[in-house]
Amino acid sequence: MIRVLRQRSERKQRPAAEAEVRAELRRLRSRLPRLTGALATCADGTVLADDAPGVATEEAAALTSAVLAAVLRLADGTGRGTPCELVVRGESGYLATYAAGRSTVLTLLAEDGVNLGRLHLEGRRCAARIGELVDRQAPVPPAPGPAPHSPAPATAAATVPGAAGAPATTAPAPTRAHPSRTAGTAAPTTHS
Repeated sequence: MIRVLRQRSERKQRPAAEAEVRAELRRLRSRLPRLTGALATCADGTVLADDAPGVATEEAAALTSAVLAAVLRLADGTGRGTPCELVVRGESGYLATYAAGRSTVLTLLAEDGVNLGRLHLEGRRCAARIGELVDRQAPVPPAPGPAPHSPAPATAAATVPGAAGAPATTAPAPTRAHPSRTAGTAAPTTHS
């Protein structure tokens, strides 16, 4: 129940970042030749912002969410950790998807002759900026832990999702930024 309320709260705050994200997508398309579309979606498959003329963005967002769920299971099952990006090469071009912050995904559509190295460089940079924009608007969920002034039971570790012996839950989208985007930056701290 708390998770559902948190998701609703995040959805209400997303429109504030929508205009900034859309502007970022337009700047990306102007910098990168042969990029035919850009789409920022939420982990649940809803469109946050897009600059993808001629693309059914709602359908693309839903399919991206479904593919990412499968990729997360594959990466987890093979011990590869949380996926940061996914690239698909088709007969007429590329589809590249990048983690953008805690709950957003950037999807890029490009023609076959695109400079793939530059696509990755610009895509990763754009995803980092979009992640910052969206995450700045969304509240950070509190860390799980015992209630204040109550001693933690000896079996608390077994009840935390993902802890040893407890069933791990699969997130619907990547939750970590790409390691190269976070190198050299310290995590923000909060004071109570």
